[in-house]
Amino acid sequence: MKKYKTSEVATIVGIHPNTVRLYEEWGMITKPERQENGYRIFTDLHIMQIKLARTAFQIEIMQNGLRKKIIEVVKTTATGDYDRAILLTEDYLKQLQHERDNAEEAIQVVHDILSGSEDTNILCMKRKEVSEYLNISMDTLRNWEMNGLIQVKRKQNGYRVYTNDDIKRLKIIRTLRCANYSLESILRMLKQLSQNSNTDIRSALNTPNSNDDIISACDRLILSLTYAEDNARKIIEMLYEMKNLF
Repeated sequence: MKKYKTSEVATIVGIHPNTVRLYEEWGMITKPERQENGYRIFTDLHIMQIKLARTAFQIEIMQNGLRKKIIEVVKTTATGDYDRAILLTEDYLKQLQHERDNAEEAIQVVHDILSGSEDTNILCMKRKEVSEYLNISMDTLRNWEMNGLIQVKRKQNGYRVYTNDDIKRLKIIRTLRCANYSLESILRMLKQLSQNSNTDIRSALNTPNSNDDIISACDRLILSLTYAEDNARKIIEMLYEMKNLF
């Protein structure tokens, strides 16, 4: 089997040599043997392990323990237990598909709310009443208001009063948050809806603005989940190849 230095591995994979050492330190590749002078000796196995890790973390989905699962896949691969790594990846893929189904279903629920298929017969409510009615904590309501997702009018005495339209808007926000859409993507969608009632909700939720400073996976949730699914399938192929080779 061909042997490589740290710098050679870094060049082949396209990362910094320090990153190769970090993969070793974090248990994401098999510990390499060392020469008498202390230099690490890497093989084709390590190169494949690093490529697998880079594929695994190309799209990092944080929700519901998914990141923890993909880390376990990478670390299990480093131990050489390919059968278990394959099973873990298949489970990870199933959860990704479930999360994407939830995200798609949430969009349909939003359509139903907007079309009025969910009837709201409430004239006005105070914050505590809304919290109990929608099963949303008071802190969550404050957070959504602070982040600009909803602006609630006040009476002369200073109390907030939630109208039918506010309740409908809160149901939309709650539905999308339960499906793990980010606050930023929900706000982007709500702004576009206020300007055009025919806005494509799916597109609005999954298309960040070009001037956004930081874009997370949850800012384009369905796309990120879809890419992560594709990568999970690639990982399974890589694991079968590694099992046959090593």
